[in-house]
Amino acid sequence: MRLSLFWRLGLTFLALVLAILACTDWFAAGMLRSDALSNGFGQLQVLGRVAQARPPRVNDAQALNDWLAEMSATGARITVIAADGRVQAESQHDAGLENQTAQPEIHDALTSTSGQGQAVRYDPSLDRDVQYFAVRDSSGAAPVVLRFALLLPSIEEGLVHFRRKLWLAALAILLFAAGISILFSRRYASRVQQLREFASRAAAGDFTPVPRDHGNDALAELAAALGGTVAQLGQTIRSLTDERNRSAAILSSMVEGVAVVGSDERILYCNRAFEQILELQEGSSQGRKLVEALRQAELVSAVRQVLPGGEEVTGEVEVGTIRRRSFSVTAAPVQAARVNSAVLVLHDITELRRLERVRRDFVANVSHEFKTPLTAIQGFAETLLGGALDDKANRRRFVEIIREHSQRLTRLTDDLLKLSRIEAGQFELELRPVNVEALVNGCVETARFKAEAKGLHINVQLQQGMPPVRGDNARLAEVLQNLVDNALQYTPSGGQIDVEAHSDDHAVIFTVADTGIGIPESDLERIFERFYRVDAARSREVGGTGLGLSISRHIVDAHGGRIWVESAVGQGSRFHFSIDSA
Repeated sequence: MRLSLFWRLGLTFLALVLAILACTDWFAAGMLRSDALSNGFGQLQVLGRVAQARPPRVNDAQALNDWLAEMSATGARITVIAADGRVQAESQHDAGLENQTAQPEIHDALTSTSGQGQAVRYDPSLDRDVQYFAVRDSSGAAPVVLRFALLLPSIEEGLVHFRRKLWLAALAILLFAAGISILFSRRYASRVQQLREFASRAAAGDFTPVPRDHGNDALAELAAALGGTVAQLGQTIRSLTDERNRSAAILSSMVEGVAVVGSDERILYCNRAFEQILELQEGSSQGRKLVEALRQAELVSAVRQVLPGGEEVTGEVEVGTIRRRSFSVTAAPVQAARVNSAVLVLHDITELRRLERVRRDFVANVSHEFKTPLTAIQGFAETLLGGALDDKANRRRFVEIIREHSQRLTRLTDDLLKLSRIEAGQFELELRPVNVEALVNGCVETARFKAEAKGLHINVQLQQGMPPVRGDNARLAEVLQNLVDNALQYTPSGGQIDVEAHSDDHAVIFTVADTGIGIPESDLERIFERFYRVDAARSREVGGTGLGLSISRHIVDAHGGRIWVESAVGQGSRFHFSIDSA
């Protein structure tokens, strides 16, 4: 529970008074004890001088007892101790008679030049402190120590009496001070509380003016100054808030990643796009060191170049592990209030770079693919024009070769146009339930004539009771037909082709397996790229365009499915693709 200013001052004053009283109590107890000790030792020293003036006769037991009785009449306890620590006589015979050499007063009396020693010890049997005073007596044949003991007077009664007066006086002072302070502090506490509440409202964003203080003191001046300051602060904060909200809205809606880095290389601000681009946890980047948040050395290097006030730096970076993306980077210096910082902007150019690669690869691949048939057509046309038209034995064969290569160009052009429409987003699917058995049997029947002509056996294995798949019947048939045609092309005579389909959870998996030449493991990841061929010479020999698998992959992706291959050189290949059930 929080206390008000009035109670804090009151409790502080009370604690101060209590501390003073405690110190006074402790000091008084010490003084009383010191006086008691001083008086006791004074009395014992007087007894010691009397004893030295009339020393006991240690060898006469009766005289020794009479001396002890006479000296103990003063109330002190007297002990006669030999130089070796043995107790020779004791005024109180119920006391212990153990060797006394270890006692400090006995040791000091025997060893000091003054021949005296004194000490204060607690006696458990009496539950009191006892004062001891010892004096060496060398008047006899052998020196002895005369020890006088006196109970330390109790100082508790004196302390209780002193404390009673002290606390009564303190209580009277405290009540008087409390009464006077209450008369004046309530008004000031109320004014201070009013200012505190006003400051709390201002801190929370409520800049309502403080009520006018009609006083004529420093507190009234403070209230007036605080009200003017808060009013001006409120106007400034409203302007800054509006500007900040506009800037935040603009930066949050930007697709470009924007970050501001301070002179200590800490991220002062970054928008959501920046965190998404660099795969950072949302809201975790601000305040962190740049090298801790980013794993891109190029970005860190660009920021470090501009932080000292250097020129603007531009470049490109690639981010991502599985799906690589390209970004244009701009790092510009910013100087505000003599503090250098940097603004980092990331602009996504992934699609631009991809289109450039597509254009470059397209030109290179198409030029390469067109070169062979065009060269053949040109060569045989020139041969015919050069006189082969009159050669009845070869002119028909030359024209057939020209037609064959022109047909290959036609197929290649059709596949390129189809792939171009797919990649341009002009590919539309007519999704409806497709019967799996009819789809597989239709493709197999189309390929059976080619298989028989090549001496290949096609085996169909379909799971009973398979559900239909949701897709475009013509497009799915095209995918399956491409896989079957590839198996026919790359399987030697006498081989076998298996076409299978089975349902798995919520999808149907189609499989085309062959006993052909197989695919090296290094080529498996690239087999679905455009124009990629494992055996280019054989592919051109059988008339392949190198686009069938790429088109198949795009069609399967458009259906939300997946296509993959398992193969080993000399052991054939198994192509799979999955389509969701209807």
